[in-house]
Amino acid sequence: MEFPNIDPYVFGLHFQFDLLGRHWDLGIRWYALAYVAGILLGWRYVVGLVKNQPLWAGKPATMTPVQVDDLVLWVTIGVIAGGRLGSVLFYNTEMILERPLEIFQLWKGGMSFHGGVIGVAIATLLFSKANKMSVLAVADLVAAAQPIGQFFGRIANFINGELWGRPTDAPWGVVFCNERLAYSDGSCPAGDVSRHPSQLYEAALEGLLLFLILRFATHRLKWLQKPGAVTGAFLLLYAVFRSSLEFVREPDFNRADLPFGLTMGMILSAPMIVGGAYLLWRALKTPATEGAQAKA
Repeated sequence: MEFPNIDPYVFGLHFQFDLLGRHWDLGIRWYALAYVAGILLGWRYVVGLVKNQPLWAGKPATMTPVQVDDLVLWVTIGVIAGGRLGSVLFYNTEMILERPLEIFQLWKGGMSFHGGVIGVAIATLLFSKANKMSVLAVADLVAAAQPIGQFFGRIANFINGELWGRPTDAPWGVVFCNERLAYSDGSCPAGDVSRHPSQLYEAALEGLLLFLILRFATHRLKWLQKPGAVTGAFLLLYAVFRSSLEFVREPDFNRADLPFGLTMGMILSAPMIVGGAYLLWRALKTPATEGAQAKA
């Protein structure tokens, strides 16, 4: 199956111009729109959670809708700063010395999920302390909404023709090569071979399936009343899904020689498995009567 020739710009609207001796394309990319959609929909989803009184068993919700509005700004900064810096530090350290200005060129892609998690964790911690809230209770709300952004982000990765999978003979394999992705000599970074569309696998597991599982945890199991439970489930399940999909995802070209056949994604996911399992165990052994307002 040939990779579809999808324009990276929304509706193909963009402007080209030369400035400072360089050629620039300016427009709204699907990649940027994915982040906007994930943040906006995640924001409204969390507002719905705090307004849903049955989820809190008659106790006050972790925060008010107005406080959720404030939290969105903190999380957005954490996602962008952490995701970009994580991408550079984990996968592309040579950029710091060789092409430092590219660190700020977010429209070209290059965002690390694990870096984003660290950025959001820091933002959540600072927000919670500033507002005298339970860090884990706030983190639970953020974690419940995160798969929404993950879904759109992986779809955007597919549209960009990046983070492709390993070679496959499966009938749904995709040849990630077309006029847009090709070099000047006609060759493509992914080669002229059929590969797993691992971006779509990740959208399905890390996005859609993880969202449904966490929604079951919040709405049926009422885990928002047990601070840390939703966060723990999110960290644990994401790491398991990501590590499993690393077997069909092509390792990053500059991180392909790690020992024991490991990938950077597996290594970075290992602490999430341990931390997530601990948070889940800790939360489930704590009586729900302590409520989501308890300090953590």
